[in-house]
Amino acid sequence: MAKPDQNARLEHEIEQTRVHLAETIDQLLYRTSPKTILQRQTAAAKAVFVDPESGEPRRETIAKVAAGAAGFVALVVVLRKLSSKR
Repeated sequence: MAKPDQNARLEHEIEQTRVHLAETIDQLLYRTSPKTILQRQTAAAKAVFVDPESGEPRRETIAKVAAGAAGFVALVVVLRKLSSKR
């Protein structure tokens, strides 16, 4: 039969494990919440276009994205014209 101090120690360990498990589950629920995921992804996207220290827009990044979008639109227009001539 277990000694009283061993029982108390085991009960304490079980309680600590329960607390740790509850904290872990809370963290997982928070991390996988759609709202949290959306906030995290929005912050990541903003970090690409806005300097976090100064809050100023990163013009070079914006220019690169705009140039890429304009190039894509131009490509689509050219391909449509070429395919309509057939």
